[in-house]
Amino acid sequence: MIQYDNSAKQLKYEVLKTVAKLCFEGRLEQEIGDIPYQIIPGPTPTFRCCIYREREIIRERVTAACGVPLPKQSDHGIIGVLPAACEGCPISRFTVTDNCQKCLAKKCYSACPFGAISVTGKKAYIDPTKCKECGRCAAACPYNAISDTMRPCLRACPVDAITMDENKQAAINYDRCISCGACTTNCPFGALTDRSSVVAIIRELKSETPVFATFAPAIEGHFGLANVGMIKSALKKLGFDGAVEVSLGADAVASHEAQELKENLKAGRKMTTSCCPAFVDMIEKHFPKLVPLISHTVSPMTATARYIRLNHPGAKVVFIGPCIAKKMEIHKVEESADFVMTFEELAALFDAKEIRVENEAENEQDGSRMGKGFAVSGGVSGAVTAALEEENFDMPFSCQRCNGARECKKALLLLNAGKIQDDLLEGMACEGGCVAGPAGVEVMQKLQKNRSKLMAAADQRGIKENLEEIHDFSQVKMV
Repeated sequence: MIQYDNSAKQLKYEVLKTVAKLCFEGRLEQEIGDIPYQIIPGPTPTFRCCIYREREIIRERVTAACGVPLPKQSDHGIIGVLPAACEGCPISRFTVTDNCQKCLAKKCYSACPFGAISVTGKKAYIDPTKCKECGRCAAACPYNAISDTMRPCLRACPVDAITMDENKQAAINYDRCISCGACTTNCPFGALTDRSSVVAIIRELKSETPVFATFAPAIEGHFGLANVGMIKSALKKLGFDGAVEVSLGADAVASHEAQELKENLKAGRKMTTSCCPAFVDMIEKHFPKLVPLISHTVSPMTATARYIRLNHPGAKVVFIGPCIAKKMEIHKVEESADFVMTFEELAALFDAKEIRVENEAENEQDGSRMGKGFAVSGGVSGAVTAALEEENFDMPFSCQRCNGARECKKALLLLNAGKIQDDLLEGMACEGGCVAGPAGVEVMQKLQKNRSKLMAAADQRGIKENLEEIHDFSQVKMV
C-alpha cells in the first residue's frame, strides 16, 4: 500500500486504486457512483469546507481516472482542471503590504500604466479590476512593499500555458501546453491532473488480445529495491503476457542517434535529442524554426513497442513510466505504444490486485547501463557518446545538457538566435531527468539510494553487443 506524504497525491491514488479494483472485478459500471461515498463516508469533512464538495472532487477524479475529459479539457489534452478542487489561491497577484511608507515620490503610482494604483491615508492600494499584473509597481517600489504572490500553477508552467478563466479558476491553453506535468505537482490542492487509461488497459488485460508491458528505465528505485526481474514477474501477475525494459530501446536510440549526429557533424549542423516528448513539443509549439534540428530517431518507448510487435504481431503495447507527456506522444507518433500508464497508476493496480513487487523473481535486464542511464539528465548524450566511442569515432564534438524545462527554454532561445556553440543539445523537461517525472511514486532522496544499489547490480554489456548479439534490433524502424 503506497502512502504519500502529500494528501492531494494520496487522494488521487485512492481513486485510481478503487477504480482499478472495481474494473478488475467487473463491478465498475454498477458501482462507479458509490466511489465518492466509499472514499468520503462523512459526515465530517476532512480537507474542504463540506463533504459535498469533497465528494464532487472525488467524482471529478473518477472522471479523469476513467479517461473521460474534464470540463473545458480538449479531447487531446492530457492535463485537465478539476473545477471543484481549484480554489484557495490568491486572486490578486500584487498586493501592498504594511511596509508601504506612503512616500512622496509615489514611484508605484507613476510606474502603473493602467491607473490601478491610488494612495490612501494608510498606504497605497491596487485596484484588482484594473491591475494587469505587469509587475512594474513592485519593481519600482524602493521599500519592496508590494508582494508578488503568483499562483503555484502559473509559476510552475515553463511555457505560460496556464491562465485564469472568467471564474478566476485555472485554465489551460492547449496551444501552448507541452504536457510536462509541472502544474500537476505544484498545485497545493491537486486541482490539475492527467487523464488516465487504466480502465481501457485493464479491459485489454481481461480480453483475448495479447498485451505486453514496456517500462521506462526510470522505474528502478521507484518500487523500493525491486529489480527488473521482480517488476516483470509482478506485471505478468497483473495479466500482461510479457514485459520488456525500455532501456533496450534506449540502446537502439543511442546507436541510431549516434549515426545521425555523425552526419550532422560532417554537414556542420546542430542537432537536438528527441526522446523527451515535452522537450520536442516545446520546440514544435514555441520554436518552430528549430524543428528541422530535432533528431529524427524515435523515442526509446516507440522503438521498444515496434520491437515487441515484430516478435508478437497483433499485440497491444502499454508503456509504463513517470512521464505524463508520453500520453501525448503516442497520439503523435505512428506505431508507438497503444497506451501509457504512469508509475502512480501501476502502483494503484498492484495494490488493487494485492501484488507485492519485492516478493517476485530474481534480477535480469534488457538494456545496457548506458541505456538505463537515459533516465537521468545527461544520460542520452552520454549514451550517444558511448555508442560513438564503441566504433572509434574520433571527430571532436560537444554536448549541452539541459536539466529541466526552464533550462531547455533558455538554451532553445539561444539556439534560435544562433548563439549555441555545442553540436548536440540534450533536453529533458524534468529536473534530474525522467526519474524525477511528475507521476513517480518515490521521493528523490530515497529513489537515488535505491537506484544506485540496483544500478550497481547491472551487467556490463555494451550498446553494440546488446543490439547485435543479445537482441536483434536490425529490423526495427527507427525513424
